[in-house]
Amino acid sequence: MGIALKQIMEIIFWIVILIMSVVIHEVSHGYVAYLQGDPTAYYAGRLTLNPFKHLDFIGSFIVPVVTSFAGFPFGWAKPVPFNPYNLKNQRWGEFLIAIAGPLSNITIAIIFGLILRIANFNVPQAFFELSLVVVIVNIVLAVFNLIPIPPLDGSKILFNILPSRFLEYRVILEQYSVILLIVLIIILRNTVFFGSIIGTIFQLITGIPPAAIGL
Repeated sequence: MGIALKQIMEIIFWIVILIMSVVIHEVSHGYVAYLQGDPTAYYAGRLTLNPFKHLDFIGSFIVPVVTSFAGFPFGWAKPVPFNPYNLKNQRWGEFLIAIAGPLSNITIAIIFGLILRIANFNVPQAFFELSLVVVIVNIVLAVFNLIPIPPLDGSKILFNILPSRFLEYRVILEQYSVILLIVLIIILRNTVFFGSIIGTIFQLITGIPPAAIGL
C-alpha cells in the first residue's frame, strides 16, 4: 500500500510540473504573437500563467496519467489562438511564434540545470529532485515539440522555412495530425533513440550522467 501511494504521489508531482511547463510553453506562443501585433490570445484571456485558462481534459489529465504509468510522462494544453493576418512580420511571424514554445522549455531546463551545476548536490534533497524533474520534463517537451509532424511546433517551423509550394503537404498532414501524434508517441515510447537524445541534452545542461538518475 505504501509503495502504491508513493507511486501515485510521484505521478501527481510529475503531472503538476508537466502542466506548469506546458502552460509556460503556450503562454510563450501567445506572448510572441502579441509582440508581433496579434492580440487574439490577449483577448481570449490566454496570456496568463493561470493553468485553468489553458487546461485540456485529454492532453492535461488523461494523457499525462497514462504516459506516467508507462514511464513516458507527456501532455499538452489547449493551443493558444493567433491570427496570422495580424502579424507584423508576415514572412517569419508564425516561425517566431512556433519556436517560442520549445525555447521557453529549453530556457527553464537551462535555469534549473545551472542551479544543479552550481549547487553541486549541496541543496535540500526535495529541491534537488524537483529541479531534476523540471529539467527532464522541459527537455522532453522541447525536443518532442520540435519534431516536424503536425500539430507539433516543429511542423510549423519546417513549413515556414520551406518554399510555399510545400504548403499543400502541410494541409494534408494536418488532416491526420491526431493519428500521427498517437503513432509518434507509441514509436518514441518503444525506442531508445529518443531517450538517448534526452539523456545527452540532460547531461550537457546539468553535468549529471543520465545513468546516475536512471535515465
